[in-house]
Amino acid sequence: MVKVISDSGLEVMAKQRGPIPLDASFSCPAGELLALVGPSGSGKTTLLRTIAGLYKPELGHVACMDNTWLATERRHSLTPQQRKIGMVFQDYALFPHLNALANVQLAMGHLPHSERPLRAKQWLANVRLEGLEKRFPSELSGGQRQRVALARALAREPQVLLLDEPFSAVDQVTRRRLQRELALLRQQISIPIILVTHDLEEAAALADQICVLHNGVSLQQGSPEALFRRPASPLVARLLDRHNIFEGEITSINGQQRVQWGEYHLEVAEGLVGLPLGETVAWYLPPSDIVLHRRDRPSQGERENPVAATVHEMVVLGGITSISLRVTHGDVLRFDIATHAARRNQLALGEQVYVSLLAEGIHIMSGKHVAMPSRHMPSNSLSSDNTSSHHKRNLS
Repeated sequence: MVKVISDSGLEVMAKQRGPIPLDASFSCPAGELLALVGPSGSGKTTLLRTIAGLYKPELGHVACMDNTWLATERRHSLTPQQRKIGMVFQDYALFPHLNALANVQLAMGHLPHSERPLRAKQWLANVRLEGLEKRFPSELSGGQRQRVALARALAREPQVLLLDEPFSAVDQVTRRRLQRELALLRQQISIPIILVTHDLEEAAALADQICVLHNGVSLQQGSPEALFRRPASPLVARLLDRHNIFEGEITSINGQQRVQWGEYHLEVAEGLVGLPLGETVAWYLPPSDIVLHRRDRPSQGERENPVAATVHEMVVLGGITSISLRVTHGDVLRFDIATHAARRNQLALGEQVYVSLLAEGIHIMSGKHVAMPSRHMPSNSLSSDNTSSHHKRNLS
């Protein structure tokens, strides 16, 4: 087994006023995968090129394995060859006149000629392409070509692996297989991996951490669970395709701080300390923390924030039904439940139902409610919660 190891992580900082505005910084420890997500034009590919040495911002710093690759303040910049980057592109970038084995060997300039064929075969085996060494790119499927590109990137024994929308050019079934194989391949390498993707579901499935970018600015970095449950701002929430983002006012009931939302005074488990009465705040509630009351089982518990609402929309998507509920002051709550549960509770458009907004799920964010940017990522139906437990929790 060929193993690639890095002793430390990657640190990146890039700032400039134009032509592509940048004010971004992020880090990725060795052995972890960081996904860069954001709408088109948010600077993801430019940052990837900055790491690779293909682009130099006005002010920038890139360091890996305790070695400085870029330090603009002292006019220091290593070439792409000196940085030992492995890069996988969306369109594979294979040489059509070379077979799979020869394409991989091209990345092995650091090895003696005699060692290259065997090592190239090992890398092709690592990506499950045994027996296809002599096939040319035109004789391979899209998924196989992408695996050759991945083998070639790793054959350089890179200190960082960069993946630029690597699975977007293949069909969904192949995409899932390649995602699984990347997850397995990570067991053999211990270097920072940076993934650029528009697919939030892909980012949540593969990444140890996600960095959210918008207009060249890094807004928040954290684990998928942390970002999907605790976005830093309404803008981050909307860039992550989160719904249930509302405004409320800090009030006090019997000496206890609450968030007034229309006619309701919501209890919140955390985040209200130090906020003055009367201040308007933005708050977010993950869909998994909206619990639909059964007709035969009234709400129990002191921290459940029971709310009455009307079924505004129902969309059946196989075994899952997407529910939109409109409360009396006009805001709409969205969540999913199992279709059989929706039928069992006889949900219908216009019907009044009761839900609980769990106090521990309500997250107070910095900044007020903001509209979605005009350029946005494709919508993906995903949650940081486990799917099965998510649907169970949405029915009390």
